[in-house]
Amino acid sequence: MEQKKRGNYKVLLWIAGILGSLILLIGISAIYLSVKWKPLVTEKLKNGVHNASQGLYALNFEDIHLNLLTGSATLDRVSLIPDTAIYNQLRSKKTAPANLYELKLEKLRINGVGILTAYFKKKVELNAIILDHPSINILHFNVPKKVDTLHEKKTLYEQISKALNSIHVKAIKVVDADLDYMNGETGKALNSVKHLDINVIDFLVDSLTQSDSSRFYYTKDINFVLKGYKSTGKDKMYTIKVDTITGSARGKSLRVVGLQMIPLHSDLEFSRMYKYGKDRYDLKFDHITFAGVDFLKLNTEGSLHANSLSIGPAKVNIFVNRELPAPPGLDKVRNFPHVALRRLPIPTVIDTLKLRDLDVAYTEYNPLSLKKGTVFFENFGGNIYNLTNDSLQLKNNNHAVAKLHAMVMKTSRIDIAMDLNLTAKNAAFTYKGSVAAMDLKVLNTVAKNMGLVEIESGKMQKTIFDIKANKNGSSGTVAFYYTDLKVKLLKDGELGEPTKKKGLLSFIANTVLIKDDNPTKNDPPRIANVTFERTPAASFFNLLWKGVLIGMRETIGLGIVPVKTPEQAMKKVAEKKEEWRTERQERRAERKKGKDKKKKEEQ
Repeated sequence: MEQKKRGNYKVLLWIAGILGSLILLIGISAIYLSVKWKPLVTEKLKNGVHNASQGLYALNFEDIHLNLLTGSATLDRVSLIPDTAIYNQLRSKKTAPANLYELKLEKLRINGVGILTAYFKKKVELNAIILDHPSINILHFNVPKKVDTLHEKKTLYEQISKALNSIHVKAIKVVDADLDYMNGETGKALNSVKHLDINVIDFLVDSLTQSDSSRFYYTKDINFVLKGYKSTGKDKMYTIKVDTITGSARGKSLRVVGLQMIPLHSDLEFSRMYKYGKDRYDLKFDHITFAGVDFLKLNTEGSLHANSLSIGPAKVNIFVNRELPAPPGLDKVRNFPHVALRRLPIPTVIDTLKLRDLDVAYTEYNPLSLKKGTVFFENFGGNIYNLTNDSLQLKNNNHAVAKLHAMVMKTSRIDIAMDLNLTAKNAAFTYKGSVAAMDLKVLNTVAKNMGLVEIESGKMQKTIFDIKANKNGSSGTVAFYYTDLKVKLLKDGELGEPTKKKGLLSFIANTVLIKDDNPTKNDPPRIANVTFERTPAASFFNLLWKGVLIGMRETIGLGIVPVKTPEQAMKKVAEKKEEWRTERQERRAERKKGKDKKKKEEQ
């Protein structure tokens, strides 16, 4: 029995010795082959990139580490550099791509290489390519494309088919990348992001996938994730934060979660840091989603086409300080939405913009009353169709149509339909709609502080408006139905003191000018014909509400009292501030005179 155990033990030692020798032999062979194959693999990789890109790109790396046992490779200090001379030749032939790519990273890892499969079957099989913390520059050029009806461009498979039957990479992972999207002509960074992850799923080049329309650049999907983006912007006046941005080529989607634009100073402090008037924004968007994005067109042509853009829920706070003048020579028509759309840096087509559950607060500071007034639009939503600056799309349809709704001052629903002419040189548009019943006293927080008018009583049944407008002004009709309207006119506070009632003028306004009701007894409703002349300082929002306001003023009997233009209002502000400054100087002089007199008497 003892002898049998010794025999078994010798057999195990013998087997272990053989296995050890085999492992050692395989290891030595692997090391030998790795060293032997290193220059060959290096040459193949560099030539492969150069030939596949038709000389446009050069792949460089300092060293390569091969492990034939595990089928892995690591490249040290890798760079992918475009040849600008070749690119310029392609541009002259109008065959250049819109984007060039520059890439640098410390290590590139390749896992699961099928060495035997590649050698005997001419099939490149990889489990994964991993790029850890690369620096990526995308240089965008506006390049014309040559229309060639005689030659068809070869597919990637046709370009490699003489040397390989297929290339299959199960996953390509870009981890924690720094990416700069740049103007190729100037080298100026247009957008920069950090901590970007990109996943390429199932990259396969063979005779079948070359014509597979379900794949995006031979992949089943390319998706990306950007987390925790934060920036203070160029002027250091805002903090911009984004929780996550995700996108998927297969899903044709782009989703932004938790976008915030946070001002770094309080409202008045912010505005007074500028010489001229500048709106202050405080924004928070829970979700922004692009659906049906044509990523292929975005990459090849540099144009954006999406079936829809959904925004909301969101909170939008806008503050305007009326004590500051507009920049000299500025015509705010350039900021009308359908005019600003023309200035987008890339051709854009958004079939439908969907606004959902936006809470908008517009606040103005009145330097005469020294108070702020806020207009609230809650649950703001609706759809805008055919938002575009694309020349081809505009030939087919040059109108954007909006159907919107909101709760005004949290109490009354407004419905508005707009038609924006996207190509009109005079920025023409129309708008019509209605406002539901409202207790007019809810407007006092705005009327008292911004308009120096207090509504003592009044019930609105409805308001209906239908107006045409452009950069020169507006005209149309307004029907304002109301009962029991009484107002109190206020005058500016002296040296910042509270506003006071204009007793006589309020009495005259209520008894002579203002009509208490519309319609009055036994009379048809009064409908105002509106004509408003816009000045360069008037914004899009100002043009909208001034058209309706003038109609309401005409209806109640205040049409003979002119409405101040933004320029006239600013002139009055300047005159009032100068008046207060003079009064303060006179009071200081009086106090000084009194002190001097008292000193003389004491002497």
